[in-house]
Amino acid sequence: MDTHQARVSIFNFQLFRHVETPGWKLSWEWSNLEVIWNIVGAEATEQGDCSRIKGSQLPHSCEKKPVIVDLLPGTPYNMQVANCCKGGVLSSMTQDPTKYGAAFQMNVGMVSQAIANMTMPGNFSLGLPGYSCSEPFNVTPSKFSSDNGRRWTQALRTWNVTCSYSQVLAYAAPTCCVSLSAFYNETIVPCPRCSCSCQGMPGTKCIKPGESPLQLPQKVQPPTVMCSRHMCPIRVHWHVKTSYREYWRVKVTVTNLNFVKNYTMWNLVIQHPNLRSIAQIFSFNYKPLNLYGPINDTGMFWGIQYYNDLLLQSGDSGNVQTEMLLHKDAEIFTFREGWAFPRRISFNGDECVMPSPDDYPRLPNSGPPHPTRAIMIFSLSILLTLIIQC
Repeated sequence: MDTHQARVSIFNFQLFRHVETPGWKLSWEWSNLEVIWNIVGAEATEQGDCSRIKGSQLPHSCEKKPVIVDLLPGTPYNMQVANCCKGGVLSSMTQDPTKYGAAFQMNVGMVSQAIANMTMPGNFSLGLPGYSCSEPFNVTPSKFSSDNGRRWTQALRTWNVTCSYSQVLAYAAPTCCVSLSAFYNETIVPCPRCSCSCQGMPGTKCIKPGESPLQLPQKVQPPTVMCSRHMCPIRVHWHVKTSYREYWRVKVTVTNLNFVKNYTMWNLVIQHPNLRSIAQIFSFNYKPLNLYGPINDTGMFWGIQYYNDLLLQSGDSGNVQTEMLLHKDAEIFTFREGWAFPRRISFNGDECVMPSPDDYPRLPNSGPPHPTRAIMIFSLSILLTLIIQC
């Protein structure tokens, strides 16, 4: 039986969408009768039927469609490769550029097939909601350095697979909504009614005040949210808090209304024209995204490690909040016509439902605002690289 060594690398090139627990589950379909003899840095979930293999040592997996999962942190060193063992979790490039990749290495055996005629498997999947993957395509073979860069070796072949995300494919309905308020108006604009679902709809579950959710013994539970007019697991509240002579202050609160899920490595992406003049941020990390070149109106916010990077499930501690101080740009600043409120907000890369501009808190004695629209284009991709070595 001929064998070859394959190295698989997964890179999350998305700026603000990460892969959280339980992590990626990479799968594909072999073109022929391939088996995985051994693997380091990951493992197959099923060994499968290896009865056609003769000998005392059986392969790691004989599945036609193997499902590969990452190893957990703390895995013994002799089972690791560089960049492995994060439990399938991938950070976004913005939050932690050192943890946006994963890798594993395997020895593949092919029955009655020469290495020179090897064919790439197909039907790749990340095993994550909302992601769809392309067919593999040939790229320039990867090169590897050794002996402190004095010698270079080259893979026999290298393929890439690109997986893209769609919120429409991931969820049947939105997963977050936005509410608004301001110091100059007593009205609190709530999330739009039925933003994520409606009470009483088939399959909708919610917990009334005073009730306790039933915790089911399964790894991934469907959202069980607090009963509300919007029925969203996440609510983002934007409050225009104070106006000074040269600055104005905003408070942002993210509330988890999901009783069965904590959000790790959460993030917010906010679009507002005055983000170009942020003077100070409290309690959150912040980085401008500059999606439109010199136009700096979009920023990413996320928690501080070991302080508020974990958004706990619904309850007294199920929220995180920040305040930001922004400079009043004379050429654009105004409290009129809803200008002080964000144009767009997303949580963990998924867009939140905004109230109608007609409902925004108004200045006293001001006329109705004119709706505004803003278009944001997000570049989303995850790249898989398969490297074949001698």
